[in-house]
Amino acid sequence: MKLEIPNWLIYIGAAGQIFTALVYPYIRHKVFDWYNDIKKLKPLNQEIAKTYGRYIQGLNFSFGLISFLLADDLKNGTSLALALSGLIAAYWTGKVITQFAYYPMYKIPNKPVFKIGEIGMNTLFISFAVVFIGLFITNLLQLIAPI
Repeated sequence: MKLEIPNWLIYIGAAGQIFTALVYPYIRHKVFDWYNDIKKLKPLNQEIAKTYGRYIQGLNFSFGLISFLLADDLKNGTSLALALSGLIAAYWTGKVITQFAYYPMYKIPNKPVFKIGEIGMNTLFISFAVVFIGLFITNLLQLIAPI
């Protein structure tokens, strides 16, 4: 039995990853008041925090773009497909673990839109992890037991 992740599922994941990159500045600014918190840091630490924020945004966007443009390549069973699907799976799995292990101790503003957004974003993060773990496993199986 050959497990295959359909392209439409990868495309939905791609759109979601790009969406997370596009809403990231809004979430930082409106939900977490991030920029005011950053101002309390020393200048070098401010730049480091901003740089890591841009890395996160860039990775989310890049993983989405790669998923859109290279869906077939992401599941073709090559070593590169295995490595890239594993990287993306590890990234989102780490995000989910971090989200639930560390972030619950912090409170977001008590507005319905933010609570709905929190549920929506967590659902997206979990679905990204599941899709890319599935791709990773599919690629791994193709490499160790080609059909």
